[in-house]
Amino acid sequence: MPGIEKLPIEETLEDSPQTRSLLGVFEEDTAAISNYCTQLYHAMQRIYDAQNELSAATHLTSRLLKEYDKQRFPLGGDDEVMSSTLQQFAKVIDELSSCHAVLSTQLADAMMFPITQFKERDLKEILTLKEVFQIASDDHDTAINRYSRLSKRRDNDKIRAEVVEDVYTSRKKQHQTMMHYFCSLNTLQYKKKTALLEPLLGYMQAQISFFKLGSENLTQQWEDFLGTIGTSVQNVRREMEEEVGQMQQTIQEMEMSCDPLYAPCDPDPIHSPVCRNLTRKQGYLHIRNKTGLVSSSWERQYFFTQGGNLMQQARGEVAGGLVTDLDNSSVMAVDCDDRRFCFQVTSFDGKKVVTLQAESRKDCEEWISTINNISKRIYLSENAEELAARVNQSALEAVTPSPSFQQRHESMRPSSKGRAGRASSISSVGSEPSPALSVLSLDALVAPDTPIQFDIISPVSEENSGQSKTAAQSGRRSNPFGESGDSASEGSEDSILHQLFIVRFLGSMEVRTTESADVISETMRQILAARAIHNIFRMTESHLLVTCDCLKLIDPQTQVTRLRFPLSTVVQCSSHQDNKRLFGFVLHSAGGRVDSRAVCYIFESNNDGEKICDSIGLAKQIAFHSEMDRKAVEKRKEQDKAKEKQQEELSKQKQIEKDLEEQSRLIAASSRPANPPASDGQFLVLSNSQSEDSDAGDEGKKKGESDA
Repeated sequence: MPGIEKLPIEETLEDSPQTRSLLGVFEEDTAAISNYCTQLYHAMQRIYDAQNELSAATHLTSRLLKEYDKQRFPLGGDDEVMSSTLQQFAKVIDELSSCHAVLSTQLADAMMFPITQFKERDLKEILTLKEVFQIASDDHDTAINRYSRLSKRRDNDKIRAEVVEDVYTSRKKQHQTMMHYFCSLNTLQYKKKTALLEPLLGYMQAQISFFKLGSENLTQQWEDFLGTIGTSVQNVRREMEEEVGQMQQTIQEMEMSCDPLYAPCDPDPIHSPVCRNLTRKQGYLHIRNKTGLVSSSWERQYFFTQGGNLMQQARGEVAGGLVTDLDNSSVMAVDCDDRRFCFQVTSFDGKKVVTLQAESRKDCEEWISTINNISKRIYLSENAEELAARVNQSALEAVTPSPSFQQRHESMRPSSKGRAGRASSISSVGSEPSPALSVLSLDALVAPDTPIQFDIISPVSEENSGQSKTAAQSGRRSNPFGESGDSASEGSEDSILHQLFIVRFLGSMEVRTTESADVISETMRQILAARAIHNIFRMTESHLLVTCDCLKLIDPQTQVTRLRFPLSTVVQCSSHQDNKRLFGFVLHSAGGRVDSRAVCYIFESNNDGEKICDSIGLAKQIAFHSEMDRKAVEKRKEQDKAKEKQQEELSKQKQIEKDLEEQSRLIAASSRPANPPASDGQFLVLSNSQSEDSDAGDEGKKKGESDA
């Protein structure tokens, strides 16, 4: 091809600077060609990858269109026209997918193969020759330098021959390498044109072939089909625009009409009166759920009536659940301390009570009227609205909030400031009161104006104060946590029974009597009601240690005794009838008869309260038997002492009798004239000794009689 420069191979042996300069120009051109060819290769690689992705995506689209009939759509899944249309499209797109696959193959063979060969084979060959030529040139320069340094004075034939051989070999290698390198560079000037034109030619031929296949597949029939589908799409779009316009108009009308309903307060009764003839109603209400012993929470749910049932349904649920049966049920508005607009639904048997809250008073009255109508089974009649109008009077009475328990209690009892204050803390929490409680006045069980203690405070009694005074006088510091002395702790350690329970203190209050079995249940009711009224939910957790000597409340963290109750002061202990985790016991103070008082303590345990009560009863039995054994041992000791004393007295009596016998024997011996009188002096001596012995015998006899 004219205009192509080439390196002179004839001048490679001379290796002139002009030849090296021209070689540098060819090397720069080769580097530029390599850079440009790399960029073009990446661009064509993207075309090839995109075509492969397009072929795969087209095939996937065709497969999904064919599987449209297998899909289960909740809405519009049985549209046969849509299904057949998509099947036609799937057929066309499947043919296009085949065309795209053929195009991908042609691009790989006609476009990517030539440029890949030029990049991987020709350009790499030139780079390799360049490195070899550079090494040969360096070796030739080294050999020439060595040859030029041969000494003229020391001429050595052997060294000169080696240097000449080295120059010969290096020059020959450089010449041959340089000729091949020049040949490759000259050839590259032709290959760069073919390497750029062949991929483009293959790309255009592949595209022309693809378009020919497309024109053969897309016949006039398909053009008519596409025109029909386009017309259908336009009709659907026109219907959609009309429907959107109607919905926008409806939204504007609803916004204007519903503006007064956005506020949660009661609307104007003139424009929005309460409808009391409803037999069906639905809407959002808050329901009260028990979360603990005395705590509760409110949850917002969607409620609706279905026949004679009240149903609730949470968001996201498919169907609702039954709340309660409304047939023969009772409904009334109630006053809650923490909520407004509340009403209470009680089942016909009274076992289930549901407390609900509405958003407004109007909504509350409508719910009460509706439930009242359903409870009378008005919904079963043919003309339910007329029949509902007849029972509106009873619904109006039910809408009026019921008086609180305190007012009802005051109406049944004589008015008293102390009694009214205590009655406010009485609630229906726990088990139903026994018939005895309904007749017996509460003052017979609980002292009036009695404060309730909700936290553990060490009791201060006369005994403790006396002990503190004694400790102060003796220089010993008292225990502020109510712990007993060392003797008590040692006694508890020596106790036979040791049982530990985890309990939570609910409260304590003074009671009037300790003989009634209902005093603990009544105290439980009042303490739980007071906690609910005053929103007191915190409870002090302790360890209850039951021993044969006492009951101890121990701090679980510090192991300090908070309270200590002598077992002798525990009068009675019992658990709740319904909630077995509640238990309590009554203590009788150790004061005098005038100052004696009884206090009832209420606890909640993790275990069964009856087990704790049984443990306390067992401790009292063990303590009772221990006391009886102790008394029996003391009595036995007294009897043994009496016997020992009697034995001592008997031994003394025997000794006295023995002494008397000895004295009488001596007296009898002295009275006989056994020896004749030798002289006056000797007679006088015997006479004196005899008189002394007789005196001593008389005195011993008198002493023995006095001792006897």
